[in-house]
Amino acid sequence: MAKRSSGHRFRETAGDLLSDALIDLNMRNKENLHSLSQNYTNFKNQRTYECIFLLTKELRLDPLVGYHAMELLQRFMVKHLTDLLTPPTLQAAAADRRYEDAVFDEIKEKFPVFVFACVQLASKLFLFEDIITNKAAVHFLHSAGLSVSKQTLQESEMVILKALDFRLSTPNPLTYIELLLEVLGHNEPSVPVEDLYDLCHHVLQLVSLDRAAVYDSLLKTTTRCNSPSREQREKFVTVTEDCMLLGVGVIAVATFTLSVRKWEQVVAELSHITGISSRSISDFTHVILMHIARPSSPGAPARDPMTHTY
Repeated sequence: MAKRSSGHRFRETAGDLLSDALIDLNMRNKENLHSLSQNYTNFKNQRTYECIFLLTKELRLDPLVGYHAMELLQRFMVKHLTDLLTPPTLQAAAADRRYEDAVFDEIKEKFPVFVFACVQLASKLFLFEDIITNKAAVHFLHSAGLSVSKQTLQESEMVILKALDFRLSTPNPLTYIELLLEVLGHNEPSVPVEDLYDLCHHVLQLVSLDRAAVYDSLLKTTTRCNSPSREQREKFVTVTEDCMLLGVGVIAVATFTLSVRKWEQVVAELSHITGISSRSISDFTHVILMHIARPSSPGAPARDPMTHTY
């Protein structure tokens, strides 16, 4: 069990501080969305999330470390590949396709170490976590079948730090959920945010692991098209990276699951807090719930969990 999830304390922060924190987080979210390139490459796939979740579990780290490691890995890989595949290096090798193949082969070989290094770096950012020493890290990697030396691990960490300009303090999805719950609990004291918080961990993990399918369903719902065009998919990238939308969606699903009678109240308040329309929150809730209710046997019809009367 995570060290921090059940011990997180709500309703202790002053309203003006919560307001300032929310404004700052919203600004950072918008800046991130504006900085996305048209050829944005997403490394937040199911296998990578599974790997990071397993690492945090085996190393007894808080889930927050795992989500932060994923954000560091995403930022690093985009920057690292951009540096490797842009001029003048690419111009010099433009006539030789083998250069790109060699780059991707090298990345593929080093990727598991980069993943672990991001988890290790993320663990060092939180004072409530025990730091993973290089000795313990090497021992763990060896037990997982990866022959990695302390020097290689240190070099990998340094490559990541330099690529990110030593800027490791970046919000992650759980950061948004925590702050939104803080504000929600302050504005609506009757909402059981403490119980919602624990449930949000499970919902967020499910959405993360089934990320591609969830957002593909949301795209088809918002466009009302079963075969969205390339242009529609490119424009939708900002939706997939909108952590504020993800935060309200996860909280709305947790509320529907825990206390459906409070769902409309919570959705309305989340819309008020973030400026995201109640319709958008409802659509995202519906999509996530449909994936949760999806039958395990192929071909079986999925029931709509939001059509039941309570």
